[in-house]
Amino acid sequence: MSVVIRQPGTVLTDHFFQVPLDHDAPQGEQIEVYAREVVAAGQENAELPWLLYLQGGPGGRAGRPVGRDSWLDRALEDYRVLLLDQRGTGRSTPANRQTLPLRGGAAQQADYLCHFRADSIVRDAELIRRRLLGEEGRWTLLAQSFGGFCTLTYLSLAPEGLREALITGGLAGLRSSATDVYRAAYPRVARKNAAHYARYPEDVEAVRRIAEHLIEAPARLPDGGTLTVEAFQALGIVLGSGNGSHLLHYLLEDAWIQGSAGPELSDTFLAGAQAKLSFADGPLYAVLQETIYGQRSVDPGPTGWAAERVRAEFPEFDAAKALADGAPVLFTGEMIYPWMYDTDPALRPLRETADLLARRTDWPDLYAPDVLAANRVPVFAAVYHDDMYVDTADSLATVDAVGSVRAWVTNEWEHDGLRASGRQVVDRLIAMARGHV
Repeated sequence: MSVVIRQPGTVLTDHFFQVPLDHDAPQGEQIEVYAREVVAAGQENAELPWLLYLQGGPGGRAGRPVGRDSWLDRALEDYRVLLLDQRGTGRSTPANRQTLPLRGGAAQQADYLCHFRADSIVRDAELIRRRLLGEEGRWTLLAQSFGGFCTLTYLSLAPEGLREALITGGLAGLRSSATDVYRAAYPRVARKNAAHYARYPEDVEAVRRIAEHLIEAPARLPDGGTLTVEAFQALGIVLGSGNGSHLLHYLLEDAWIQGSAGPELSDTFLAGAQAKLSFADGPLYAVLQETIYGQRSVDPGPTGWAAERVRAEFPEFDAAKALADGAPVLFTGEMIYPWMYDTDPALRPLRETADLLARRTDWPDLYAPDVLAANRVPVFAAVYHDDMYVDTADSLATVDAVGSVRAWVTNEWEHDGLRASGRQVVDRLIAMARGHV
């Protein structure tokens, strides 16, 4: 029986679905996928159109709403909303260091996780749509970041299930390999660094001091992880969000404390760094990050730790070199590196599994360019100018390559504009879909 919960202004209903691990073998192993239905209070029995929210990721569970917060407030005016915990996350059958060993060794774990990319997520969603809406029912998608990647897969595989799609910061390059993605990403990250140091020039020396210390003596984090200089640089993942530069600055303010043996990195700073760096609450983000770019028609080879390989082409991200040259130490961004499986306790048991995925070849295609070119499902997309996580040039090329897409290009918001803007971004996309703007 579904559990129904009432919060101020909303009614929440739990849904659990049994889906095939491998949709090409529907009679085989089944896993569970969870979704939370949200409707405005007083509208429980109303005939409302459905909106499926596809969360960012990979490996991201849907947000846990408290009343009509953020974009949800606007969406509930028009829709019955379904928040999906993508397979392997949240209340769906979990996939992490605690559960994956039940599959067997690293090879068995890697084979299992091959079924956790966008194509499987879309086929889960289609099964759920048919069960909730019936064969003829169609729903609207609202997709953030990786959710937009999934939407392009949805439009490739099952456009008949969609009424329209609203995408924020998630138009992927249809023909971009993992190498292409990171080769374009490092210059964007360098620009975000430059903007941060222009805003907080005192952070140049603060970061150099911390980096120099960590090269000499990596620090132990409260969870048993290790803060190396490379891990410290990975804090730059926050620079792509609207308030990330400010959050990073305030974290750096708390870096040092006078201990019994002299200055040392403070527990406050180390705890704050751990909160930003640990993958304990989302290990699939790390394990699957580069697999989302694998497509045999683009590159039949392995993704091969592309972020690590490409980093060598950008020596300005070498902390030791920056210190020697008297230059600012640059933070990195949304990159996953092999050493993270040594420094993060949540990832250590998955190192061999992740390496097998990185060496895997011949990934099935996720997008069908011919189908997308002929697309007739209306798509309305917010493209954030100089988005640190999704290349703007790739997004605009995809706008041109996919039929029935209308884009709103803006520099008012960063990648997290859907959340950070409250009602504004989703309201603009709905207005575009209704022909009001």
